[in-house]
Amino acid sequence: MQASGKNAGLGLALVSACAFGGSGVAAKPLIEAGLDPLHVVWLRVAGAALVLSPLAWRHRDLVRRKPFLLAGFGLIAVAGVQAFYFASLSRIPVGVALLLEYLGPALLLGWIRFVQRKPVTRAAAAGAAVAVVGLACVVEIWAGLSLDPLGVLLGLAAACCQAFYFVFADQGTDGDDVPDPLGVIAFGMIVGALVMTVIARPWRMDWSVLGSDAALGDTMVPAAVLLGWVVLIATVFAYLTGVVSVRRLSPQVAGVVACLEAVIATVLAWVLLGEHLSSWQIAGGALVLGGAFIAQSARPTPPGAADPAVLDRETASA
Repeated sequence: MQASGKNAGLGLALVSACAFGGSGVAAKPLIEAGLDPLHVVWLRVAGAALVLSPLAWRHRDLVRRKPFLLAGFGLIAVAGVQAFYFASLSRIPVGVALLLEYLGPALLLGWIRFVQRKPVTRAAAAGAAVAVVGLACVVEIWAGLSLDPLGVLLGLAAACCQAFYFVFADQGTDGDDVPDPLGVIAFGMIVGALVMTVIARPWRMDWSVLGSDAALGDTMVPAAVLLGWVVLIATVFAYLTGVVSVRRLSPQVAGVVACLEAVIATVLAWVLLGEHLSSWQIAGGALVLGGAFIAQSARPTPPGAADPAVLDRETASA
């Protein structure tokens, strides 16, 4: 039963990574057509909030039961990741900003081990390390490297927010009052949309862009269709499958599998936008896949059981 649940969780995590990975390919044509990046983020979050509003009404009791969880998910896991990532992009190269954001899984392992004081499996730690090396190759961090201290701090802030996405997604799953993930996501999007409204100031947006076409590679596609993909697939569907996968796996494993998003985004940009893939990027993608495979082989330690690594040390010292 546990094995089938884990396999389902792994499948959902992969589907979520694919959905998240498709956001950039659909959003880039909108930006090139004239929309500001922050306006695209606002459309993404606000559109998702609108779509999920019936779920928010259905689970409105969560406002009373889990107000801090809803506020934290919206502020940090939705608005925080987006705002800090785009702010870092304004000061450092895209590849470096992307790599910094995807240090989230590694930071997550540190949070689990040293703050929550829970055991971290060797497989998850090794998988995260291999995935980070692979991501460095995918984004080719050595190309045009120019580090701005504030840009680096903003990128690390995005990574911290991404790490807390997995923490919030797993919040309360081991208690009696388990919040419904659909309600958490719905209210998180509403909170995120309110925050992003203040940051993005959508009243300054060029709305006419949404009524025209945008270039997806060599093909002209209605901007409204691309926006629909960003909202429905790359946000609503991606968050829903992502949160459910965390609950079926564990935050540490799901976090490493999520690193595949960067690889998927790069491959989709190659296929749909004609962006060239170098040998280093292909090798990096293989490393990220390997890291995800290593991490998903981790077996979570049952509650109350000792960490296998600790048992090994105690046996050796006996």
